[in-house]
Amino acid sequence: MYKPGNVLMVCLGNICRSPLAQGVFQNMSKEYNIKVDSAGIANYHTGHPPDKRSIYVAQKNGIDISKQKARQFKVEDFKIFQYIFVMDKQNFFSLKKLCETYQTNSLIQLLNKPYEIEDPYYGDDKSFEIAYNKIYQGCKRVLSSWR
Repeated sequence: MYKPGNVLMVCLGNICRSPLAQGVFQNMSKEYNIKVDSAGIANYHTGHPPDKRSIYVAQKNGIDISKQKARQFKVEDFKIFQYIFVMDKQNFFSLKKLCETYQTNSLIQLLNKPYEIEDPYYGDDKSFEIAYNKIYQGCKRVLSSWR
């Protein structure tokens, strides 16, 4: 069971999956008072908007993520966010490794547990549709247990 808390969505670069997850979760959790943000493990795209294909698939589903800006995960995020949802196992292990150095009470888990949400960056539009659908399912799973 999830108790009220802030949510951070994390992927590698913060321009494809995690901005989508932030938008979907914000949209689905409007009745709750939840701060939702997203970040990337790497700093490849810091300050950039989401990938245009993520923006498109979000808009197609009634969600506007066009104003988001990519940022890199900071260790301070462990103090701000009670729940950190990652898109794949590599993201999971990267954050768990940071936890060895920095103590945290944040719950870190795969968003679409037990499944990964593959990075659509090098794929086509269909890859972004698949990522969106898996993100939607993961957000629905999390919110179904929200108290």
